[in-house]
Amino acid sequence: MAVDTRPPVEEDIAPLDVPRRIYAFFHNKRTGLVLILAMVVLTLLGVLFAQAPAGVRDNPEAYASWLESVRPRYRGWTDILSALGIFRMFSSIPFLVVTSLLALSILACSAHRTPLLWRAATQPRTHVTTAFFDHGRLHRTVTLPAPPEESMERVRSMLGRFRVIEDPNGPGLNLYADQNRFAPFGTVVAHVAFVVILVGVLITSNFGFEEPSFTVSVGSTAEVGHDTGLALEVTAFRDEYHPDGTPKDYASDVVLFEDGRQVAAQTIRVNQPLGWGGVTFNQAFFGIAATVAITDADGGVLHDTGIPLRWTTDDGLYTYGVVTLEDPGLEVFVITPSSGQAERTIGAGEARIEVYPLGEMQPLASQVITQGTPTVIGDLTYTFERESQYTGLIVSRDPGAAWVWAGSILLMLGTCASMFFRHRRLWVRVLPAGTGSEVRLASPDRPDPTFRSRFESMVGALGGGPGEDT
Repeated sequence: MAVDTRPPVEEDIAPLDVPRRIYAFFHNKRTGLVLILAMVVLTLLGVLFAQAPAGVRDNPEAYASWLESVRPRYRGWTDILSALGIFRMFSSIPFLVVTSLLALSILACSAHRTPLLWRAATQPRTHVTTAFFDHGRLHRTVTLPAPPEESMERVRSMLGRFRVIEDPNGPGLNLYADQNRFAPFGTVVAHVAFVVILVGVLITSNFGFEEPSFTVSVGSTAEVGHDTGLALEVTAFRDEYHPDGTPKDYASDVVLFEDGRQVAAQTIRVNQPLGWGGVTFNQAFFGIAATVAITDADGGVLHDTGIPLRWTTDDGLYTYGVVTLEDPGLEVFVITPSSGQAERTIGAGEARIEVYPLGEMQPLASQVITQGTPTVIGDLTYTFERESQYTGLIVSRDPGAAWVWAGSILLMLGTCASMFFRHRRLWVRVLPAGTGSEVRLASPDRPDPTFRSRFESMVGALGGGPGEDT
């Protein structure tokens, strides 16, 4: 037998076949399953591994400092995990790609299924075979003494709000009835809702931010950053306590500026945030600050506001805060004894100043200074003026919140439609039986306690006794 040695002819792909094949790829169930699994893996990595805060991810120096803070935890894997984008997973390119592809897959599946659901709702199959009435999930046969026409009218009257369509094909008299015919579209709504939520999450991940520890000393102004042009001044702070010492209420009087122009003034409490231009300021915590003035050799003021003493040393003996002086390239730590701690090297009205080169771990100088006394350390003069309070706020911008809320509402509506308003279908056939008629009822739909009860009630009312599943 001769063997055909000619090379195989490559199949030409028509230009219109390309979008069709892409569409078929995305609405394929296997594609959707693979993308869902990929998203689960990436999300799990984002949950298991520490994520760099929003204000740190886009600042190389801040990100490098943050990496050093987590290095003791991840050790030699730190740089590898960083290179793979694990520490910024929810804004990483792999996560964005998988999320976008999954959204396209969901939309393609919804678009593929919608015409089928529409056809089932508007052009249902009304004729079934005789065997169907013997094998449907719900099926019963009732014999009535009335003629077929009268028995069919009796069945019609019992269907109530069901949509009824007559089937002119024999044998006998036939009809199709259904209820909640558009309920299956709830799954499409739920799928679209999931895409809307994904869009909201992506918008917030890439264009939003959250500063969980935005601190401002009373009498000071701090820049919000993140290209908002906003600055917040705290003019006063009040705190009240219960008899047992627990906080009763604390509030910050603030003034908000945008590009140097005052745009808002409000008292912020835990349940009374300030919002402006999509940015929200929520009261979160408070504490003690140290007002320290720092001047250079020419008398130029480098810093003259409060430094929040936000952190406590591991042994609990000291509280400290830090200010960064960009021009000299220094980090200045201000350290005082913790409340209730008897510490001898730092007395009442004193603070220890530690000066570090920016990004270095070895101090240039360390000295205790007395309140009200200017002290020269290195090339700068430090004056510990007084202790004050600071307020801690959560500052956030969530541009995707509206999308998430809209998607959540759609998801709830779609789920309720598909779960609680099921599409119920019933086929009825009435045949002559001697001087009376035989009424056969059947439904292939999955078990539904409400519909089963309705089915049994109909059978019982027709005189057939309790309904059965067979």
